[in-house]
Amino acid sequence: MKYALLFAVLLFSAAPAAAEETARALPVPALDVPAAGTRQTAVLAGGCFWGMQGAFQHVKGVKQVTAGYSGGSAGTAHYETVGTGTTGHAEAVEIVFDPHEIGYGRLLQVYFSLMDPTTRDYQSPDDGPQYRSEIFAADAAQQRAAAAYIAQLERAHAFAAPIVTRVSLLHGFYAAEAYHQDYLIRHPDQPYIAVYDLPKIAKLQRLYPDLYRAEPVSLALR
Repeated sequence: MKYALLFAVLLFSAAPAAAEETARALPVPALDVPAAGTRQTAVLAGGCFWGMQGAFQHVKGVKQVTAGYSGGSAGTAHYETVGTGTTGHAEAVEIVFDPHEIGYGRLLQVYFSLMDPTTRDYQSPDDGPQYRSEIFAADAAQQRAAAAYIAQLERAHAFAAPIVTRVSLLHGFYAAEAYHQDYLIRHPDQPYIAVYDLPKIAKLQRLYPDLYRAEPVSLALR
C-alpha cells in the first residue's frame, strides 16, 4: 500500500475512469442471515483497508467500521509486520450493522462490487497475501450465506473469471493502529485515496443508491 503512493500521482487521471467502466450491479443474494437483535458484525477483507472502511462507512444501516487485521495471531497484528506478507493476516474491516436496516447479504453484495474477487492476493495496486479477498464468517450462518452467494454469482457469470475469494470462520479481529482509522475521511486529498478509494464510494452511490448515505459513520464521532 505505502509503495503504491509513489505511482498514484501518475495514474490519477486514468484510474477513476477505469474503475467506473468496470462497475456493475450484482444480484441480491438469494440466501441471507436471519435478522437477530439490533447489532451484528461482519468481517471482510478486500485489499487496502482504507478504502474498504471508507466505502462501508457510507452504507445505510452500518453503525461502525473498524480497520484491522484478521487471519493471523494477536502477536503479529501490527501494520509493518502484516506488510511482510508472512503473518497470515489480511487487511480487513469489522462492520457493525443493524440487521433490520441492512442484511448481511446486502453487505456481501456491496463487498463483491467494490473489489475484484477473481485475483488471488492482489487488489490493484497492492500485491501480497495481506491484500487478499476473504470473508471471515462470524458463525455457520454467515459461512453458509457467503458460500451460497459466491455460488450464485458463479452461476450468473457475474465476473469474467472464477471467484477466488476465500470463506473461513473468524478466529479473531484486531483493530489497526489509530492512524489508520477514518483514514479516508481525514485524508481525502491524498493521491492514493483519490485514485483508488474515492472511486469505490462513487461506485457505491451509483450502483446502490438505496444503500448509500452521504454522511459517513466516523469512529471519531462516536
